Amino acid sequence: MGAVKTKRMPRAVREQQMLDAAVRTFGQRGYMAASMDEIAELAGVSKPLVYLYLNSKEDLFTACIRREAEALTEAVRAGARPELPADRQLWSGLTAFFTHTARHPDGWAVLHLQARTHGEVFAAEVAAMRAEIVAFVTQLILAAAREAHRDPDFPEREVSGLAEALVGAAESLADWANTTSGVTARQSAATLMNFAWAGLGDLMAGRHWSPPEDGDAPDAQAGRTSPVR
Repeated sequence: MGAVKTKRMPRAVREQQMLDAAVRTFGQRGYMAASMDEIAELAGVSKPLVYLYLNSKEDLFTACIRREAEALTEAVRAGARPELPADRQLWSGLTAFFTHTARHPDGWAVLHLQARTHGEVFAAEVAAMRAEIVAFVTQLILAAAREAHRDPDFPEREVSGLAEALVGAAESLADWANTTSGVTARQSAATLMNFAWAGLGDLMAGRHWSPPEDGDAPDAQAGRTSPVR
């Protein structure tokens, strides 16, 4: 009866079952420790069928990375609705990010932990996803800055580094939230907003923190901090 059910199930549906099993196995056991036998058993299919559909362990892992990366990117884009004010767009996008990573911890582990450490080809797949999210966040912050400064030519270089830092902080915070009991997606998003938005608000208002001059001696800096202006 099991063989009959396998034949009748559409290939696309069966393939998604295999990917579900693979993401769970790779996410929980790691790429090196995961076996095709284990993935096949979890998916309820034979190992030869997994190879028939997805060719090899490397190809299967790549397919998992691409599926999880696409799902995460779509979640963030859908969360940051363009009709909202800039701070609400960022808040909604961050909430969507943390909600998705909390709901799909194995997928997040595949993207953020496994893919980055098991080969250049896998890491490149994740880097492409990350670059897309950074570019999206850059444009979101840039639009807000241009509106605040009433300057349509406000330079992108002023905010591109902030977008990189914000995405990096979100990635680290997602790792922490997924291993810390009781932390919700909303709490994670609020933590990052409280950390980042005050600084972004200063940027919008044209206020920049000033580092000490290169020529200042260390002794001269003792006991005082650089002003925020």
